[in-house]
Amino acid sequence: MKISQNTALILIDVQKFFDEPERGERNNPDAELKMAALLGAWRQTGRPIVHIQHISNPSLPHNTGREIKDIVAPLAGEPLFVKSVNSAFIGTNLESHLRDAGIETLVIVGLTTDHCVSTTTRMAKNLGFNPYLVSDATATFERESFDGKRYGPEEIHNLALVSLHEEFATIVKTRKILDALEG
Repeated sequence: MKISQNTALILIDVQKFFDEPERGERNNPDAELKMAALLGAWRQTGRPIVHIQHISNPSLPHNTGREIKDIVAPLAGEPLFVKSVNSAFIGTNLESHLRDAGIETLVIVGLTTDHCVSTTTRMAKNLGFNPYLVSDATATFERESFDGKRYGPEEIHNLALVSLHEEFATIVKTRKILDALEG
């Protein structure tokens, strides 16, 4: 695996509201640490970084839960796109930003695996980008089905990855990406 200098790291919705206890059980408690390791490597090597923030209704008063977690907060000059739906490509100029910069390959991390991460990854592939989804730098929560059955967060996470694997993205781990950067 080779990661070009022009591969963008996309950090999706790594926001404080995901720490609220009412979200329920979550998998992968080290996901943000993995995201931070990737972000540090991208910054150190001068590769492009894009932050995505979800604000469903921008007209509502500011809520600290909207804020990006400190561990991966954008630095001055790092692009931040605010979206109001699951895909980071809808209602933003993310696609034109990436195309104008000549970016074709994306390394995608963030929250949550089965919602905004999955939707953005699917759309990235459909738009012609080459997405890599970092499985241990994403996480999700338990869910209740339409029939009342509960599914644990690890099961939801893995099924989301299975549905993306090879059709919409190459699924990788943080170590593989970091090794590729070093090699």
